[in-house]
Amino acid sequence: MSVSSSCLLLLALAALAVASPLAVVAWRPWPHHFVSRSAVNATAAMNTGGGSGGSVDTGGLGVSKKYEGSSEFVKLRYHMGPVLTANVTIHPIWYGAWAPAQKHILRAFLRSISAASAPHPSVAAWWRTVRLYTDQTGANVSAIVLLGAERSDRHYSRGRALTRLAIQSVIRDAVTAPRRPIPVNPRGGLYLVLTSSDVAVQDFCVQACGFHYFTFPAIVGYTLPYAWVGNSATQCPGICAYPFAVPPFAVGLRSAERPPNGDVGVDGMVSVVAHELAEMASNPLVNAWYAGEDPCFPTEIADLCEGIYGTGGGGAYTGQLLIDSHTGAAFNLHGVGGSKFLVQWIWHPYLSYCSGPNALDHQ
Repeated sequence: MSVSSSCLLLLALAALAVASPLAVVAWRPWPHHFVSRSAVNATAAMNTGGGSGGSVDTGGLGVSKKYEGSSEFVKLRYHMGPVLTANVTIHPIWYGAWAPAQKHILRAFLRSISAASAPHPSVAAWWRTVRLYTDQTGANVSAIVLLGAERSDRHYSRGRALTRLAIQSVIRDAVTAPRRPIPVNPRGGLYLVLTSSDVAVQDFCVQACGFHYFTFPAIVGYTLPYAWVGNSATQCPGICAYPFAVPPFAVGLRSAERPPNGDVGVDGMVSVVAHELAEMASNPLVNAWYAGEDPCFPTEIADLCEGIYGTGGGGAYTGQLLIDSHTGAAFNLHGVGGSKFLVQWIWHPYLSYCSGPNALDHQ
């Protein structure tokens, strides 16, 4: 449900990591660890397209399959709830101080979700994996995702420290505003609360970089799917703006990747926003698509692929990324107007592994 500080979990996986071939451009926040020469050679063959699906013997540490995130232990199931089959309209609520350039980056990403004309690999192609999820009638998640009416709260009307529940009050303020309220759309509306870098939110940087849920009628007056994502630039960029910032444990071990739009915090937010949108579309009321038996702690379609951005990704290793030849920035998806973004992959419901349009087997 949330992009959490499970980046800390990646620390434990670091000791099991296998170094990648030099030709692979990816982010790894620790020195290379060679388990064995045979394992390294096998990994190189897999990441460069060699072989037809062999496995890597990591000396008794288990078998790593070719496909990113694949596991016989993942039991993603449909729990009969709705998915967003109607045209989706995203309503951003800008809480705090936002520069026009920052808003432009996030708006460009949201507009790119339905922009079929963007070059390959595109944000729209990434969304096609989300669209594979269906409801009990067989209807797919909508292909149409629109940027709707917005609301700005520059005066921090709920303060600079928000609880999770206070996020719903921010939404209520937006939909009940006396002037230009955001429309209420329980069927296809998604309400996206974006907090600026000087706003503290409960569990931010400790357990979550973002989360989604649905509003309570007792607070907002309606049941609406919503998400919150914070700008981590001044609070925890090494955790929530990965891989554009180096985690504290990796300072001095290597440098961060350059963000494609020149803003570490906002470029980091893009992937978290994508994560939450994918989960809201496939599990808006937390009773549709997720793994596990407890709906209070579901493992959703983006949770399964956290930290995976390209072929070979997994275990704190991003996988192969694209590099902008002019700026040297890392990205994996194209958007509208020449924009570029780095967005995590999504669990593919038919292939049962993490997938994205920049995968080597999609080229």
